[in-house]
Formats: sequence, structure tokens, C-alpha cells
Amino acid sequence: MKKGMKAPEFSLPDQEGRVHSLAEVKGRWALLYFYPKDDTPGCTKEACTIRDAWPKYKKLKMHVFGVSVDSVKSHEKFAGKYDLPFTLLADHDKSLVKKYGVWGKKKFMGREYLGTNRTSFLIDPSGKIAKVYENVKPEVHAEEVLADVKAMTKQKAG
Repeated sequence: MKKGMKAPEFSLPDQEGRVHSLAEVKGRWALLYFYPKDDTPGCTKEACTIRDAWPKYKKLKMHVFGVSVDSVKSHEKFAGKYDLPFTLLADHDKSLVKKYGVWGKKKFMGREYLGTNRTSFLIDPSGKIAKVYENVKPEVHAEEVLADVKAMTKQKAG
């Protein structure tokens, strides 16, 4: 997926089993962030920094979808444990991670395996990919996205 492309549609269940699609947030900015696994150090850091910045996301009327290949039940526990106010999508059949090109080879402690790469897509109100964030740094990602949306909104207004 590249900047300027139409963001691929999806239909996946959230942490409560409710099905969501990209179409439901048309007309608003959306962050679609892919992460490897619920309740692991980097993924928890990323989710909690978005949670802590949540009032700023709401002010911009942004929607956030966190996506991993974990189950609905795993997402429910993760969201509950850390009081996450945004949508976590369960991509258990790996259709969305593959569609967005974030499923691939990873390396950890010398071992290679297939998994989800920590990548995010900022989607503009028209449904196009405004920015792709690769090799996301969990500690700063939430604020980085907010700064980008503010800058892009100013450009369009000015």
C-alpha cells in the first residue's frame, strides 16, 4: 500500500464481536494501525500512548482501528486490562494484514518466522492513504500521527 492509494475496505469483528468496516468512518480521518500481539511490551506501549492521547484524537474526530491476528477474546482482555477506548479488530484469518502488505518475515533472537509488521496507515476523509508509517516507534507514534493530521488539515484549509 502506498500513499495516495484508495485504502482497501475490510469487515472485521472488534473486541466485543461487533463488525466494523472502513466505510463507516468515511468523511473522517482514521488511523489503521497494525501490531504484532496483544499484551506484549511494544504493543502495550503503543496502545497506551494512543489511549493517553485519546482526547486529542476525539477532538480531531479521528477514528482508530488497532489490528492484530489475535482473537476477539484476546482483544477483549487486552482492551479491558488497559482501558483502551478505541476499536481493536481481530484479523484471525490474516486477510487484512495480507491485503495491506504487513504480514511477512520477522526475526527475533536469530529465529525467523511469519508475523505482523508494526505498520500504520493514516487514511484521509476521502478514504485514501495519506501516510504510511513503517517501523513504528510505539512511544512516539500517537503524537506523530496527531501532528501529521493537524499539518495536513491546515494544508487543505490554507
